[in-house]
Amino acid sequence: VIQINGEAVKGNEKAADPLPQTAWDPQIIAFCCNYCAFSAAALAGAKRLQYPAGVRIISVPCTGKLEMEHILEAFERGADGVLVVGCLDGGCHYVEGNLRARKRTDRIREVLEEIGLGSVRLKMVNLSDSMASLFVQQIQDIIQTVRELGPNPLGHSEKKESAGKL
Repeated sequence: VIQINGEAVKGNEKAADPLPQTAWDPQIIAFCCNYCAFSAAALAGAKRLQYPAGVRIISVPCTGKLEMEHILEAFERGADGVLVVGCLDGGCHYVEGNLRARKRTDRIREVLEEIGLGSVRLKMVNLSDSMASLFVQQIQDIIQTVRELGPNPLGHSEKKESAGKL
């Protein structure tokens, strides 16, 4: 068990290149469809493919059920980046769910750009259940992108305010 931002996290004790205590580790929320994407994440774990501990995977029945409010709330609560991972185009178990999700994430990216948070903090990709390596690569890509941008100003100022109230 290790501590990350005050949370006890199990597993991943054998990190290849541990960051110093003062280094900032981006917090990423990955919304994964229950069929393909979540299975790819599970396969990545079974293959012991590693990615930073700051990634939280949330299983959703279909990315098409993911509403704008869910993604925006992730940013409001301090996520530095959000990755939406759905089935391959033409392979959605709910026929067009991933197509609706793509339209929604494109619109949310426009909103993020308008408010100055940066559209690249949100990314949507499509994977099959056997693409564990590509899943890990997509996680690493969004972490690198977010590291270049720095911490989410919305979430980190909110954390400071709540810390001052204690």
